[in-house]
Amino acid sequence: MSQFHPMDPDPQRLRDEALGWWVRRQDAGWSAQDEVEFLAWWQRDATHAQMYARCARQSAQLDAMPADLLAGMRQRLAADQAAEAGHRARQQPSDRTRRRLLLWPAASALATAAMGGVGYMAWQHLQAQPLSVQAFRTERGQQQSVTLGDGSRLRMDTATALDVRYYRQRREVLLREGQLMLEVQPDGRPFHVLAGSTRVTVVGTRFSVRYTPGIPGNAGVQVAVEEGRVRVAPLRDGERDSGVYDLQAGSLLTAGQETTADAGGMPGAIRTVAEQGVALWRQQRVSFLDVPLSQALAELGRYRDTGLVVRDPEVAALRLSGTFDPMAVAALHRALPRALPVQLQARGAAVEVLPRK
Repeated sequence: MSQFHPMDPDPQRLRDEALGWWVRRQDAGWSAQDEVEFLAWWQRDATHAQMYARCARQSAQLDAMPADLLAGMRQRLAADQAAEAGHRARQQPSDRTRRRLLLWPAASALATAAMGGVGYMAWQHLQAQPLSVQAFRTERGQQQSVTLGDGSRLRMDTATALDVRYYRQRREVLLREGQLMLEVQPDGRPFHVLAGSTRVTVVGTRFSVRYTPGIPGNAGVQVAVEEGRVRVAPLRDGERDSGVYDLQAGSLLTAGQETTADAGGMPGAIRTVAEQGVALWRQQRVSFLDVPLSQALAELGRYRDTGLVVRDPEVAALRLSGTFDPMAVAALHRALPRALPVQLQARGAAVEVLPRK
């Protein structure tokens, strides 16, 4: 395959390079080797990723434009340019790939020049307004199931807060904290979950997302897929406000896979989901595998006050494995001395976990 020029300080060269990659990446003949070469280019310099994301955002804006507005842009652009450019505009087919070639130097600048700014700006403002906004929250120890207007279903775990916003061209859930299981019904619009600096995008699938940065060992965003496919990617500058995302970026997960994105939104290695399955909390169970006791108690404390206090750092560092009912505090008190070399001792209103003598 032909190679693109390496990184060049010329902005026009970089724009052409990014656009070339983007258009070719939409082709049905795109191969695994092509993807390897693209990723090498994408990772070579931060400006490559930024320009590619800009290309994708502007392409999505053009794809979402009404046909009459796009036609008006073409007509005015042809009238303002030389005969050769006018001929090129008249000869353009209506397919999406050729429409994307209109997007440089920028879709907004092109529309402003072509339409005097009025039609495009009004359309852009309309696209930015949500059709509906809903806020949901569960308290400590509470779980809740919600069916949304498009038939998608959310199941929220304890101490979860989120907003649901539906737009004309997309659906979004902003997960402020907590974890949830989603069963997304396709309706022609992509469905995004935004959590911290991470975006999870689907069309129709069943998956879980966790974002609990206040719990030790859980600073990142955890995503696990039960059915279908999702794409996990970092949120780029401006994407959260514009709502236009590079849908080819990030890692693709299929059923039975999971990953954890770091604080910057970058997904880590793809793993196989544990044998217990996705979102064990739906069965009111919390499972630990070689987890520090302090972290395990913090997780159980999301559901209910455990009544346990750990002051000894060596006790806090003990590794715990097992599956627990987070609402059964008495059972937890009985199980800990059996699972770890500790003893429980009442200290006023609390029970301290001490080393076993």
